Amino acid sequence: MHLARFPRLALGQFPTPLEALPNLSRYLGGPTLYIKRDDNTGLASGGNKTRKLEFLLADAVRQEADVIITQGATQSNHVRQTIAGAAKLGLKTQVLLETRVDKFGEEYQRSGNILLDNLLGGTIVEHLPAGTDMQLAMENLADNLRAQGRRPYVIPGGGSNAIGALGYVACAEELLYQSSQQRLRIDHIVHATGSTGTQAGLLSGLEASNSGIPVLGISVRAPKARQEENVYALAARTWQLLGARGELDRARVAVNSDYVGEGYGLPTAGTLEALRLLARLEGILLDPVYTGKGMAGLIDLIRKGQFKQGENVVFIHTGGSAGLFGYRQLLEQQAAQ
Repeated sequence: MHLARFPRLALGQFPTPLEALPNLSRYLGGPTLYIKRDDNTGLASGGNKTRKLEFLLADAVRQEADVIITQGATQSNHVRQTIAGAAKLGLKTQVLLETRVDKFGEEYQRSGNILLDNLLGGTIVEHLPAGTDMQLAMENLADNLRAQGRRPYVIPGGGSNAIGALGYVACAEELLYQSSQQRLRIDHIVHATGSTGTQAGLLSGLEASNSGIPVLGISVRAPKARQEENVYALAARTWQLLGARGELDRARVAVNSDYVGEGYGLPTAGTLEALRLLARLEGILLDPVYTGKGMAGLIDLIRKGQFKQGENVVFIHTGGSAGLFGYRQLLEQQAAQ
C-alpha cells in the first residue's frame, strides 16, 4: 500500500497507544486483552473520526471548499470532530442532526457533544426526525449553498466513504508496526461497528498486508446481514481505491449484532457493565453508544468461550467519552444500584 499518494492533512496525534489491559484480562480469565487508544487522537477530545478526516478534509481543501456539510445523531462524535477539524483549517461547518434517541431529557439534547459542537463553532442547521434520508438532506443543503455562491463539501455520516476509510487502512499499518515492535502476535481485533468506515478500512488494510488477522465488528445498530453487506460494500470500494490486487474475500467480513439491545444510542445492561469495568479496573472511559456496546460484546463472547486463554485480542477504542454527559441520569441510577 502506498497511502502517501492520497492527499492527507495532519489533524491527529499518531500513533495512538497500544496498551495491555492486565486487570480486565485477569478479571475475565480468558484471552490477554489489549486496547488501541484511538480515543487519544487529540482532536477536540479525540476519537476514530480524526483518522478519516485527515483524508476527507484534505480532499475538501483540494476541491477548494469553503464550507463543510455533514450529519449524525444528536450526540455524534463524528460531527464534533468534523467541526473541530474544519475549524483548524478556517472552514465553517453546517450540520444536520438526526433525532435517533428521544430519551434522557434536556441533558442529552444540550450537553456532551452538542455542547462541544457549539463551542467549536459549528452551525446546527436543523434537527431532523429519525428515519430521515440524511444523505439527501445534505445534498439539498449543498444545493442551497451552491445557489448562494458557496463551495460546499459533503462528508457522509461517520466519514464513511472510501476516502474516509483510508484513515483505517492507515490504522491497520500502524497497528501492524506496533505489534511487530512489541513482539505481539495479534489473534483477533474487535471493535464497535456503525457507519462501517472503521471496519471497512481495517479489513482492507489488514487483508492488503496479508496479515491474516480477523476483524470482528460488534454492531451498534443494524442486523448482522445488513451490517455485513454494508461493511463489504465499502471495503470493496476502499480496496479498489487502494488499487489492491484481486478481490476482497467476502468471507473475511464478520459482524455480531447480538448486543444492539433496544436500538442505537440505548445502552444495555451489558453496556453499563462494560463502562463500569473499564473505568474501575483500567481507568479508561468508554462511551455509551459505540465502545460500551462493543466492549460488552467482547466481554460476553469471552465468557461464552469464543476467545480463549493464550490468545491476544485487541479492542479498538474509537472514542466518544464526551457523550457520557448526555447520559448522566442513567449512569447515576446504575451507580446507585
